[in-house]
Amino acid sequence: MSDAAFAALVERVGAFHITDRTMNAAQQLARDAVASGAIPPDVRRRYLDAVQRYFSGFEREARAHLRDVDKRLEGLNQVQFNLTAERGVAVKRIEATSDVLATVRELAEGRA
Repeated sequence: MSDAAFAALVERVGAFHITDRTMNAAQQLARDAVASGAIPPDVRRRYLDAVQRYFSGFEREARAHLRDVDKRLEGLNQVQFNLTAERGVAVKRIEATSDVLATVRELAEGRA
């Protein structure tokens, strides 16, 4: 990884609101190294390890959340499908009963 790529990563990670002390310390150390123009290999390695640990947890959490949302959407889609089917049955019942009632009215009025 080039110094420019490392500096870009440090800047990108710095845009996140980081509350973890260890990650904040690694971020500051990396930022200082980039600013000085000399990035020691151990600073680079420790920073990359810290970023890996910190963001891996968030990725796992986000993936679990996505699975939960997908599962809830599947349930919602099933409810929507069932309600659409129920609506179709209700419409057919209305049509059938309306026809019967129209026939009754016609018979009562002596038109049939």
